[in-house]
Amino acid sequence: MTEKSAAPERPPLSRERVVQAAMAIADDGGLAGLTIRSLAKSLETKPMSLYHYVRNKDEILDGIVDAIFNEIELPVPGGEWKAELKRRAISAREVLHRHPWAIALMESRTVPGPANLRHHDAVLGTLRAAGFSLSLAAHTYALLDAYVYGSALQEASLPFDGPESLAEVAGPMVEMFSTGDYPHLQEFALQHVLQPGYDFSEEFDFGLDLILDGLAAHLPRPVGGVEAAEA
Repeated sequence: MTEKSAAPERPPLSRERVVQAAMAIADDGGLAGLTIRSLAKSLETKPMSLYHYVRNKDEILDGIVDAIFNEIELPVPGGEWKAELKRRAISAREVLHRHPWAIALMESRTVPGPANLRHHDAVLGTLRAAGFSLSLAAHTYALLDAYVYGSALQEASLPFDGPESLAEVAGPMVEMFSTGDYPHLQEFALQHVLQPGYDFSEEFDFGLDLILDGLAAHLPRPVGGVEAAEA
């Protein structure tokens, strides 16, 4: 008889493994499914063993939020600010698309981790290097995050996933417009949304460019080689 091959050894438990397992559970079924018991089960260990690496569930949530921030591309202070902030915003949206459960958590933690702090510092550094005053940097950061998080939340809530499934959802709605009571919705659906090539995700880029262009108008303009004071 041939000897049975030994089962591959599991990597030892660590805080990083606990956090990654917690993210996997949240990705699979949302935050409601993330408990100490479900986490221990996924790691094939006892619940009490987890407390060697995390003190409580709050620390787990802090850890997964920091891991999310670590996935987002950082803007580079001193680079072309609109390009840097656009790259960061697009990256944040992509990360939140992969982890939609994280949207409500991103700014909720009171014990931010190093990736979280690096992220915020890089965004503020990019704005300040571009000539934004502290108050304008604060307005800009709040505006961009409201747009990114709001867009991510809207996309996560849509009843379709990409242009392929849009027609299936929009078809029955269009039938409701046939009465003529909603002429503008009918026009919008038939002549825009259901046209070949329409992709709702492209709305994000349009709005982001509009915001960045509008912010540029608030930056001080050089006057005779010297920047004008902010009004």
